[in-house]
Amino acid sequence: MIAVVNDAAARFRSAIEAGDLDAAVALCRDDVEFRSPVVHRPHRGREPLRAVLGAVFTVFGGFHYVAEYSGPDGHVLEFAATVGEREVQGVDLLRTDTEGRIRELTVLVRPLSAATELRDRMGPLLTRPA
Repeated sequence: MIAVVNDAAARFRSAIEAGDLDAAVALCRDDVEFRSPVVHRPHRGREPLRAVLGAVFTVFGGFHYVAEYSGPDGHVLEFAATVGEREVQGVDLLRTDTEGRIRELTVLVRPLSAATELRDRMGPLLTRPA
């Protein structure tokens, strides 16, 4: 299972680093669950994920991965970026299914001031169905 997770994580990382939104979303299941650092309910499905990642590409400056970690249940990609004048440190937590498709993507960021700035800048770029 670790090899499947590593492969999915490596392909996801490459797609994000290349700015290839379509490739990143294609690695995910149709019912992928995305957990955001700034909303309490997950987004479900490829199209909501596409909208969020598109906004991320707009809002984050200088985004780059700095480390990665693997385990039997998933993979963690650590990143650094800026949001406005705020430095952001965060992680993408990836969980895959048995076929190597991403079934869950959770993003965590710090510090709180950067998460707040992220929320404020992404909000206008996204519309969330009730």
